[in-house]
Amino acid sequence: MHRNLIGVLIIAAALGAGGARAAGVPAPRDLPYPGTLQLSVDATDIEHRLFRVRESIPVQPGPLTLLYPRWLPGNHAPTGPIEALAGLVISAGDRVLEWQRDPIDMHAFHVRVPRGINRLDLVFQFASAATAQQGRRVMTPDLLGLQWEKTLLYPAGYFARGIPVTAELTLPAGWSHGSALRVQSRNGTTLRFDTVSLEQLVDSPLFAGRHARRWDLAPEPGTPPVHLHAFADRATLLDASAAQLAVHRRLLREAYALFGPPPFAHYDFLLAVSENFGDIGLEHLQSSENGVSTGYFTEWDLRAEERDLLAHELTHAWNGKARRPADLWTANYNVPMQNSLLWVYEGMTEFWGTVLATRSGLWSEAFARDALAQIAATSQHARAGRRWRSLQDTTNQPIVRYRATPTFVSWQRGADYYAEGLLLWLDVDTRLRELSADSRSLDDFARAFFASPAGQPLPSLYTFGDLVGGLNALAPDDWRAFLRARLDGHGPEAPLGGLERSGWKLVFDATPSAFIASYEKREKVVQLSYSLGLEAGADSGVISEVVWDGPAFRAGLSRGQQIVAVNWRTYSDDVLRDAVRATTAGSAPIELLIKSYDEYRTVRIDYHDGARYPHLERIADRPDRLGALLRPRTGVQ
Repeated sequence: MHRNLIGVLIIAAALGAGGARAAGVPAPRDLPYPGTLQLSVDATDIEHRLFRVRESIPVQPGPLTLLYPRWLPGNHAPTGPIEALAGLVISAGDRVLEWQRDPIDMHAFHVRVPRGINRLDLVFQFASAATAQQGRRVMTPDLLGLQWEKTLLYPAGYFARGIPVTAELTLPAGWSHGSALRVQSRNGTTLRFDTVSLEQLVDSPLFAGRHARRWDLAPEPGTPPVHLHAFADRATLLDASAAQLAVHRRLLREAYALFGPPPFAHYDFLLAVSENFGDIGLEHLQSSENGVSTGYFTEWDLRAEERDLLAHELTHAWNGKARRPADLWTANYNVPMQNSLLWVYEGMTEFWGTVLATRSGLWSEAFARDALAQIAATSQHARAGRRWRSLQDTTNQPIVRYRATPTFVSWQRGADYYAEGLLLWLDVDTRLRELSADSRSLDDFARAFFASPAGQPLPSLYTFGDLVGGLNALAPDDWRAFLRARLDGHGPEAPLGGLERSGWKLVFDATPSAFIASYEKREKVVQLSYSLGLEAGADSGVISEVVWDGPAFRAGLSRGQQIVAVNWRTYSDDVLRDAVRATTAGSAPIELLIKSYDEYRTVRIDYHDGARYPHLERIADRPDRLGALLRPRTGVQ
């Protein structure tokens, strides 16, 4: 298009949108909203995956801006699915009012309230994903997950905590539900909940389904009520044993021993055991949303890899919800977030999720060491991108591209603030132990730093300086320089100092660890990142990852290509593994028949080192600080 024509169109657009642009979006103020929003969600249209919404908003005459939540808590990104909002009609009594979407902010809707009108009625639908290609599936024939922020508009100009909402939900007949939000009354299949602030409503999602179980997990009398609400594709998937429930109860006991008194009056784990419901792990102050595979209970010994999920999300009740990085807190859901401390919010939570899973018995110590070996090996051998992208910069990843896997994750990096953040905090823990002759550890930091301030509203906000101050109070050191070197450095070595200081080192042998075996079963992949430098579908042969500058990369392989044959034998996971095991010094290269789009070609991978899988090995002359870290604190095995 000619640049002069572009200029004319820009001027015309600015003039044509003048009313909306002049109105803008009012900044939030910390004032009580004059009135209570009434929200009604009908979730019975399972076949169409539709949430049908009616909303009534008290208003005053004049211009009004309604917002669809955009920056979502726990996502750390502008992920509000505005594209799924459909059928919006705004009425004042019998009169339908015209609305106009803001020309800059697609999540903002402007409407003028006529004189004499004190309430607007809204009708719209949230069209949830029907297939995985459309997004995360939250409604299936057997269960659903309702995140209230997906099904509401709210008035601009106010803090979320100042807007009261009374919500009700209609479920399919015969379905049960679980939520931290308490039911005020029932009318058939319609639940009416207590009036709460918009902030608390958004922080209180709901799971429901036709196959449901509910277990009491409160570890002792006198502790807050805690329940595990489980929903599944089939009732038989919820056959949890007494021993399985016991380790979940120990998770609460170990969390209280670590952090001290909980910041919640009650807590509800929402658990979807499903192959159809979208994966999720999302934290809330009094609950968490958790999605696991269908074998979570029934294939317990084979599915350990995912059993740290509940420990991670529970940790967030303290780290993320009760206490939160100052630049991650926003007044409402349309003010941009900043992620500079995600290596604490998520990285330390990943650290404590691993520790608490082990202390509670959800994981064995051996399995936890396998998990750490996998993280260390990935950081050391499959993150060449550290040379150009710092750990600190990866905290921007949710905003850059939320949850999407890069073409070359080893070079582009992604949400490494989780796994590498865990290594960083292991480094901090072992440094504290070293400086204090093993009398102080990160346990002491957690109990002091995440204690809920008495009489203060949550969340309590913290900064980088607060972290440094908290560490110095335990063991004086140049903690600022210690942390910044690991956050801003470019390696090329991975931050494995904490692992070695804990008395363990990374080694490789030909036997897959229990962690990798569990991971391969759950993800249905063949994990060969530390030998051929690739990962492929166990059944399909489709390559899901290629390590930057590894043997497969140098041979010209890339994500999305399909391995059809290995050394002229039809592809299977066993055939590929056997070919790798057979490589030795002087052996012939592995030959792969590759399908890329509609073309076939032969690729020779010049690799001769056999199978290589990561493990941890004790360093004989150093104290076992890792064992001390992972040991239970409650004395209950």
